[in-house]
Amino acid sequence: MARVALVTGGTRGIGHAISVALRDAGFNVAANYGGNDEAANKFKEETGIPVFKFDVGNFDAVSEGIKKVESEVGPVDVMVNNAGITRDTTLHKMKPEQWTEVIETNLNSAFYCTRCVIEGMRSRGFGRIVTISSINGQKGQIGQSNYAAAKAGVIGLMKSVAQENAGKGITANVVAPGYIGTDMVRAVPENVLQKIVGQIPVGRLGEPEEIARCVAFLASDDSGFITGSTLNANGGQYMA
Repeated sequence: MARVALVTGGTRGIGHAISVALRDAGFNVAANYGGNDEAANKFKEETGIPVFKFDVGNFDAVSEGIKKVESEVGPVDVMVNNAGITRDTTLHKMKPEQWTEVIETNLNSAFYCTRCVIEGMRSRGFGRIVTISSINGQKGQIGQSNYAAAKAGVIGLMKSVAQENAGKGITANVVAPGYIGTDMVRAVPENVLQKIVGQIPVGRLGEPEEIARCVAFLASDDSGFITGSTLNANGGQYMA
């Protein structure tokens, strides 16, 4: 029987690519989304992947949402913590709510979702947890202290989860993308985009599908000896 994968923020951008890659790899995929019903319904029609709307920044909503996923699709074997937002501004201008919103969605959600699936994974003796960080969680970025803190935080979280659960057949890993050619990034003014690309040694943006293939590998049986790791997919822009 096919294993079940849940992808948060799984209907757009990198999440869309991850959901499709896991589906094509043979998983039964459930895609979470937070608010854009039109995009989610279009995604569902195009891919055949069921969608589930809940706020990943709220523990009670996550608990209820994952219960619904498991009742309709099956117990979650692969948890992909992909959902993320930005509220960019420099620290001396940042409002407390700009900090809190990003921490809730980008960091706390990884705890909430992992917490709600980990006991089932432990009881079944198998699990794959893959969390999406960012190059900016490794090197920092002007105007993104909230985002960088959250994306750095998930790396430490997954290292601890990996150690706690390695003996139960569960791995926990991170993928840290660099600048990826999503619609949002490609909408950046051309002169700014060229400056970004100029900092990437391979000379181009990454593609969402390249990140998705990293996730699909870490979700597979073939990755069982890899845990607590951070896979950098940034074209050589930052080497750690």
